[in-house]
Amino acid sequence: MTTSSEPQPAASEPGAIPTGLKRVVVASMAGTVVEWYEFFLYGTAATLVFSKVFFAESTSELDAILAAFLTYAVGFAARPLGGVVFGHFGDKYGRKKLLQFSLLLVGAVTFLMGCLPTFNQIGYWAPALLVVLRFLQGFAVGGEWGGAVLLVAEHSPNRSRAFWSSWPQAAVPVGNMLATVVLLALTATLSESAFLSWGWRVAFWLSAVVVLIGYYIRTKVSDAPIFLAVQEEVERVKAVSYGVVEVLKRYPRGVFTAMGLRFAENIMYYLVVTFSITYLKVHVGADTSDILWYLMAAHAVHFLVIPQVGRLADRVGRRPVYIVGAIAAGTWGFFAFPMMDTANYALVMGAVIIGLVIHAIMYAPQPAIMAEMFPTRMRYSGVSLGYQVTSIVAGSLAPITAVRLLDVFDSSVPIALYLAGAAVVTLIAALVMRETKGIDLATVDQADREDLARAGVA
Repeated sequence: MTTSSEPQPAASEPGAIPTGLKRVVVASMAGTVVEWYEFFLYGTAATLVFSKVFFAESTSELDAILAAFLTYAVGFAARPLGGVVFGHFGDKYGRKKLLQFSLLLVGAVTFLMGCLPTFNQIGYWAPALLVVLRFLQGFAVGGEWGGAVLLVAEHSPNRSRAFWSSWPQAAVPVGNMLATVVLLALTATLSESAFLSWGWRVAFWLSAVVVLIGYYIRTKVSDAPIFLAVQEEVERVKAVSYGVVEVLKRYPRGVFTAMGLRFAENIMYYLVVTFSITYLKVHVGADTSDILWYLMAAHAVHFLVIPQVGRLADRVGRRPVYIVGAIAAGTWGFFAFPMMDTANYALVMGAVIIGLVIHAIMYAPQPAIMAEMFPTRMRYSGVSLGYQVTSIVAGSLAPITAVRLLDVFDSSVPIALYLAGAAVVTLIAALVMRETKGIDLATVDQADREDLARAGVA
C-alpha cells in the first residue's frame, strides 16, 4: 500500500449484537461444514481407500499412499484459482451468490467421486478422473473460505470481530467430525472388504443431503451493508478497480503477510489431521477405528477452542495470540511423534488434541486479521489470495513431504524439523504484521479512498 494514512481503531461502539448476525454466522457455518465434510472425507479416504482402489496393486503401501496424496495435492493447487475467480466476482456481485454456487459445485463433484469406477475396472482412467474431480473440488473450496468469513466479518461489531468471524473456522472441525462419524459408522458395520468395495462410496453420496441443507440456510441471509454501500460506489466510479491485479498493486504487504501467517498453520493442520493417519497406520500399526476416534476427539476440542481464541484475540490483540501459536507450532513435532510412537491410547490422543489446540491459536484470528488488511472493494480477492495461494506450497505438500521424509529416514525428527522451519516463517510474519484489534472497516475504506485520490484515480 502506498498511502501513509493508516486506518485507526474505532473510538467506541455499542455492545449490542447487530440484527441478523447470528443468522449470518449459522449460514456461513452451514456451508463450511458441508464443504469441509467433503474435503476432509477425501483426505481420509486418500489414506484408507484411494491408495487401494484407484492405483495399481503392485506398488508398496507407502508408495500407493504417496500417489493418493499427489491427487490430494491437486485440490490445493486448484484452490488459489478458485480464490482468484470467486474473489473477483464476489467483490463485484456479492459474497452470498458466490457462496451458494461454490456449495453446489463441491457437492456435485463429491457425489460423482462416489460413483467412480476403480483401477481394476477402467485402469488408469480411474486416477485420471479422480484428479479431474479433485481439481474441481479444490476450485470450489478455494472460493468458499473467503466468502464465508467475510460474510460474518463485515456484519460483525468492531470490538468482537475476531470472535464472531472465528465461528466459520470452527465449522471446519464440525465438518471433519461429521465425516469421521460417517466413516466410523461404516467401518464399524461393514467388513474391510465391503467397505473397500462399496461402503466408502456411501460417505460421498451422503454429501447430497448436507449440501441441500446448507444451500437452503444460505438463501436466508444477505450481504453486509458496508459491502452494498461500496458496491454502489464502485459502480459510480468506474475508474476504481478490484480483483487480484489491483490488490497486488495496492496491498502487496497485506497479501504477503497473510501468506506468511498461513504457512505454518496450514502445514501443521495437514500434518495433524492427514499425515498422522498414515503415521499411526503404517509406522505405529494402530487400528483404523482407533485412529478415527483419536481424530474425533481432537476435532471436538478444536471446535470448542477456536471461538475462545477468537475472543482472546479481541481482548489482547491479534499479534500476541498469533506469536504464541507460531512458537508453539515449532515445538509440536518434537514431542507429538514420540507420544504417538508409544501406541498408548491416551498419549496418542493427547498428541493429536494438543496439535489442533496449537493450530486453533493461529487459525481462529485469521479471518479478522485478513479482513482488516484490505478495503471492502477488494477484500474477497485479498483474503482469498493470501489464504489460498499458500496452500500450494504448504498444506498440499505437507503430507507428501512428511511421507517422503518418513520413508527415507524412518524417523519423525526430520518431519518435526520441517514444521519448525515453517513456524519460523510464520513467526516473522506475526512479528511484522500491524495490530488491528478494534479497527473500523469503514476507516480502512476511507484510507483506501484517500490513497486513490492522491494517485489521481478517483
